[in-house]
Amino acid sequence: MFLFGLGDKKLTLPTPEEALPGRSNSMPIPKQHYVNGNPMTPPYPETMKIAMFGMGCFWGAERKFLQLEKVNYLTAVGYAAGFTPNPSYEEVCSGRTGHNEVVRVVYDPDTITYETLLKVFWENHDPTQGMRQGNDKGTQYRSGIYTYSDEQKNLAEKSKILFQKELKKAGYGEITTEIIPAPEFYFAEGYHQQYLAKNPNGYCGLGGTNVSCPVSLLTY
Repeated sequence: MFLFGLGDKKLTLPTPEEALPGRSNSMPIPKQHYVNGNPMTPPYPETMKIAMFGMGCFWGAERKFLQLEKVNYLTAVGYAAGFTPNPSYEEVCSGRTGHNEVVRVVYDPDTITYETLLKVFWENHDPTQGMRQGNDKGTQYRSGIYTYSDEQKNLAEKSKILFQKELKKAGYGEITTEIIPAPEFYFAEGYHQQYLAKNPNGYCGLGGTNVSCPVSLLTY
C-alpha cells in the first residue's frame, strides 16, 4: 500500500474539528463484483448478513475473505470509523479523516458462521500493533471489528478474550483492536475493489502471528 507523506504524527486520530470536510457525492465504483458478478451496492438479498473488519491494507484483507469459497456473495473495500464523508484514498492516507481501511463481507449465515469470519480476521494480521500493520503505518491501518448486531458484538468481544490468551502464550502484547458498532461504510475507489484478484502479484502487507484463534470455544 502506498503512503502519502505519512509521518509518526499521523499515528493519532484527528478530532472532528481537524478532519477534512469531504464531499456529498459517493465514490463511483463498478456495478458488479469483479470475481462473481454480484451487485456491489445494496440492497442485498434478505437472507444475507453483513460483517466489517479493518486489519491493515484492505487489498490483502479482502483477498483473505475472498479465499473463503462459501463467503463469496460479496466482498468490498472502503473506509469507515472516521469523520470525513465520502473520502478519497489520498485523504484517508493523509491521516486527516480518521477513517480505517476496511473490508465489507456480505455472507449467508446458513452457509458460513460469523465465528469463522472472526477466525480469518484474527489469524491473518497482528492485532497488537496499534496504528500500523507491518511496514504500513498510519491510523488507516488499525485493527477493528465493526458490528451490526448484539450477537456480532458479543462474539467479537469473546473471541478477543480467547485470542488474547493465546497471543500471551506466544509472547505477544495486548490486543489494540477496536470493537464498535458499525459506522457508515464508504466505498473505496473502483480500482481498489478486488484489487488482488485483478493483480495477483500486487502488494499485500498483511502478516499473521501464526497463533490459532480457538473460535470453537465460543459456542460453549
